[in-house]
Amino acid sequence: METSKLDELLAEYADLEQRLADPAVHADQADARKLGRRYAQLAPVVRASRELDRARADLAAAREFASEDAGFAEEADTLAAQIPGLEEKLTELLLPRDPHDASDVLLEVKSGEGGAESALFAGDLLRMYMRFAERRGWRVDVLDTAESDLGGVKEVTVAVKAKAGHAEQDGVWANLKFEGGVHRVQRVPVTESQGRVHTSAAGVLVYPEPEDVEVEVDEKDLRIDVYRSSGPGGQSVNTTDSAVRITHQPTGIVVSCQNEKSQLQNKQRAIQVLQARLQAMAEEEAEREVAETRRSQVRTVDRSERIRTYNFPENRISDHRINYKAYNLDQVLDGDLDAVLDALLAADRQERLAA
Repeated sequence: METSKLDELLAEYADLEQRLADPAVHADQADARKLGRRYAQLAPVVRASRELDRARADLAAAREFASEDAGFAEEADTLAAQIPGLEEKLTELLLPRDPHDASDVLLEVKSGEGGAESALFAGDLLRMYMRFAERRGWRVDVLDTAESDLGGVKEVTVAVKAKAGHAEQDGVWANLKFEGGVHRVQRVPVTESQGRVHTSAAGVLVYPEPEDVEVEVDEKDLRIDVYRSSGPGGQSVNTTDSAVRITHQPTGIVVSCQNEKSQLQNKQRAIQVLQARLQAMAEEEAEREVAETRRSQVRTVDRSERIRTYNFPENRISDHRINYKAYNLDQVLDGDLDAVLDALLAADRQERLAA
């Protein structure tokens, strides 16, 4: 355990506690939120450190009186058995944290190979994430969607937001950051007359939505097109050109937003999505440059690789990155993602501990 690092964090926590008690700090709401988030991030470390200190002090006292009272000897044995677990817990909390864990996310689902069946599967994935969000008490805002004729989804962008004041480990990014990649489905499509099992795929992209924008977007680099919002099959659902499509010309990134009430609102939301995608690109480039220092095997899986298979005939879900397999696909598609996400988080944690 790095004592010097722990001392630094404890000192930082004490300083934040003093600063947040100063009314003048709250005059700048953005700064106060930033300090509050950091204070909340450090709170579990402080609690674990204090718990360990108490256990060690109690152990020393119990050993001191053990020769006089057998009850203290028994208590000393109990405390001695607890301390390694407390030390491991604190060590884990001191591991480098993902700075976006508390962030909300922008999630995109796109149909891929497989035509109409892929679009139907993309719709299934969207409903899965929306039901998972509902279980967690998160809010989902659909920003842009293109539906297929059979009720599937060609592509959709949603913003997923947690409740205010949530703990870092309950952040949307902390739970969904491993979902980006190619999801494969094996089932009999509704369009299949011979009952044969087909394989198709859909892509999922997940970006942390920064509260404090870190990427600046130059308006001169944008081509902005406006058009009328449309529903399934391209049918117009609006009589004004309120939908907005923004093309970031240096990178070729295209972002659309049509679900807000006005053109201005759609433009603002589209720019937020663009900023999040640009930030994700910048971070991925930085990660590539320092690939040799990466600690998490789960986190470094290329987005283009197949990460998971949903096998309907066997009711099986498999995550290929961690050799996870379970036979509760129907429950997973109904939003019960906890087991597979917990397995991914555990694998990531073990990689960081090993590093």
